[in-house]
Amino acid sequence: MHYLGIDVGTSGTKALLIDDAGKVVLSASASYGMDTPQNGWAEQHPDIWWNSAVSVIRQITTQVNPAEIAAVGLTGQMHGLVILDENDQVIRPAILWCDQRTEAECAEINDIIGEDNHIKITANPPLTGFTSPKILWVKKHEPQNYAKIAKIMLPKDYIRFKLTGDNACDVSDASGTGLLNVSKRAWSAEICSKLGIDIRFLGKLYESCEISGKVHSTFASETGLSIGTPVTAGAGDNAAAAIGTGVAFDGSSFITIGSSGVVFTHTKNINIDPNGRVHSFCAAVSGEWHNMGVSLAAGMSVSWLRDNFMPELSFTELTALAEASTTAGNRLLFLPYLNGERTPHKDPSARGVFFGLSSSHTRGDLARAVIESICYSAKDSVNIINGMNQDAQIKSIIACGGGSSFAFTRQTLADVLGIPVIPAPNTDGPALGAAILAAVSVRRFASVPEASAEWIQPDESLQSVPDIELHKKYREYHALYGKLYSSLKNNFVELARL
Repeated sequence: MHYLGIDVGTSGTKALLIDDAGKVVLSASASYGMDTPQNGWAEQHPDIWWNSAVSVIRQITTQVNPAEIAAVGLTGQMHGLVILDENDQVIRPAILWCDQRTEAECAEINDIIGEDNHIKITANPPLTGFTSPKILWVKKHEPQNYAKIAKIMLPKDYIRFKLTGDNACDVSDASGTGLLNVSKRAWSAEICSKLGIDIRFLGKLYESCEISGKVHSTFASETGLSIGTPVTAGAGDNAAAAIGTGVAFDGSSFITIGSSGVVFTHTKNINIDPNGRVHSFCAAVSGEWHNMGVSLAAGMSVSWLRDNFMPELSFTELTALAEASTTAGNRLLFLPYLNGERTPHKDPSARGVFFGLSSSHTRGDLARAVIESICYSAKDSVNIINGMNQDAQIKSIIACGGGSSFAFTRQTLADVLGIPVIPAPNTDGPALGAAILAAVSVRRFASVPEASAEWIQPDESLQSVPDIELHKKYREYHALYGKLYSSLKNNFVELARL
């Protein structure tokens, strides 16, 4: 039998088919863009996702007998707001995770719920990326659209709805809405009631490896899938990526260096940061959780540097320049807050800073400072997560994403964090994780950890081991890095007001 994973991403949709041994046999992808109607806004119409999903699924079903596909698993970008009317028609384009229009609504939620109470219930503070402030924004600014709402769902769940006719969601993705009681793994009646959101509009909740519906006859012919094929609940993109990289056990961790940076740690028990600096979400493993620190401009900082100041260089050439520089770019530090920051500062006003710049600095020094800043940001997350979970410290970390494909970046991570950094065993994280969840849902395995352990095996012989002397030096620079934000915090606010 085969298992299909579908990843509804921000820049495209991917389908991945694995066989009964967990090996990838087919893959397909379709790309699309993002609309920015105003500065700081980010939208996509859900039909773009559906058309892309049909395209990639058909590329798979034309090459394999659809009857051999035992189940379909879903994953995708989190937090996006999809609203449908009573006729199941999309009311307006989806407001995406990276949209920043809802700062006032976040403040309103804190006033209504109380930030401490919000963190106690949802395990997270209200953030501009989350779904609940987007709902309030529509209520305030588009009352005619708000009045039409009959269903509220997340991006991947729109694909589920189109496939099965069921409005459903998994607990990992629901954790990023600001509407879930994360410890109880259930929608919060208190939050919904106080915010005036009809809880009946939200999808039925499932654990990630549960079957949430079956392919409906209406859409079987469109996609080529067999009628009645089970559709697994799936997971948010990072929770699914964890399964696809083998992070399904207490204390196991990965770091992703994409446009943003993510430090993700699996935990058997829920751990909540009372200051809301890192996320606490339900994991894709039933009855377990994960903590996640997010840096908003990790690989994006490298792209910004190259695109604006070294456009003739490839990323490989830029990284080589950085490697030829010395530690801390000859006493040069960079704060990677180009788009504000989430972990550890929760500060939308924070901005990027080069500190210590002199006439002696070269492009290589700038490149090294930017790459090191990604590692310092990751260390901030690791320190917070370790402080929350004394029984499951991060002792090694798997590196994923395009930024981690360079040996120099992985070695710098190891030197800054002081722990081994292991390259990811594959580049298919979320889609592969969704396919593994599909396999578990039809009892190919008894549990998600069992499947992950058998099918995903990182090669520890390829790990980057920290240089102890460099680690000591980086600890000093990281301490100064932290002081810089504290010194500039009020100045960032003042700059934003000018």
